Amino acid sequence: MKLTVSEEDRATLERWLKSRAVTGKQKLRAKLVLLTADGAPSQEILDTLRISAPTLNLWRRRYRDCGIEGLKQGKTRPPRPPRVPPLPVEKVQAVLTLTLTGKPAAATHWSCRTLAQQVGISRMAVHRIWREHRLKPHRVKGFKVSNDPQFEAKSRDVIGLYLDPPEKAIVFSVDETSQIQALDRTPPGLPMKPGKNGTMTHDYKRHGTTTLFAALDVHAGTVMGECLPKHRNDEFLKFLKRLDRHTDKTLAVHLIVDNYATHKHPNVKTWLAKHPRFHLHFTPTSASWLNLVECFFRDITEERIRRGVFHSVADLEQAIMEYLDHRNAHPKPYHWTATPDAILNKVAKAKDTLGTLH
Repeated sequence: MKLTVSEEDRATLERWLKSRAVTGKQKLRAKLVLLTADGAPSQEILDTLRISAPTLNLWRRRYRDCGIEGLKQGKTRPPRPPRVPPLPVEKVQAVLTLTLTGKPAAATHWSCRTLAQQVGISRMAVHRIWREHRLKPHRVKGFKVSNDPQFEAKSRDVIGLYLDPPEKAIVFSVDETSQIQALDRTPPGLPMKPGKNGTMTHDYKRHGTTTLFAALDVHAGTVMGECLPKHRNDEFLKFLKRLDRHTDKTLAVHLIVDNYATHKHPNVKTWLAKHPRFHLHFTPTSASWLNLVECFFRDITEERIRRGVFHSVADLEQAIMEYLDHRNAHPKPYHWTATPDAILNKVAKAKDTLGTLH
């Protein structure tokens, strides 16, 4: 096929070859048109540009019929007809109604198959409807709403220590996690390999438990911890005395604690009366999420304890202390951002919603 290219078109095509704004496909089309116009044999063009004969003939004809504009992009194709015909509106509505308001027989929630059988459509159709409407019946979130009559006052007190701490004072978030088990896996797991996860057997030997008392310096991010065999008021007092020894005596010490009976024991109250620089601030009942030290317990559980192998309680306690030393070498505080008003609004909304369900 012979092509005649005008001087104006040649200038445009040559400009395409030098431009960074032109796509590689456009440059390829410009080259094959220019080579054809210069009289290059078709086989030479195919070998030089490494294209097929149908591609060469297609863009030659496109230039002949449409000119420069025909080389800019390929012709749009009509959309492919949907492979699956749309469901009747009443079927979609039936799926949504049953998903949101109904339950299957002898079960707590629908699956794709049970709902498909109920409505008379395929399980993939149910899956598509759930995906389009962002419904996930197989998943559920837990929640807990505090019924503490002093929830607002306690929340403002605790959050105030996070967002606006008092001067000449140190704020600790304090709690204990008990029954940390020293588990020894039998047999040992296999290491991770490319394409394969590491393994861990569900069998284990129990070598005893320990309790970790932890005080998180809310603003510095460091954690003072101690492992003790039990979590009675005696152990809590021992931990308080350690805090007393290792903190600046000129600073007031504010401790955020939960409502565990150990923290309110008469012996603890007597000790606090003799040490007026210590002040306890209690979180509302059923609101342990207000205590930032819970974030630390989550991290140490996931990063050091859950998948650990410990041959004795001493081995477990050593691992915990090593984790604390490593963390305190590069402390990173947890930053509280939620204001009391924002939390109170969410709690009020949750109670209103729950009130409509009864």
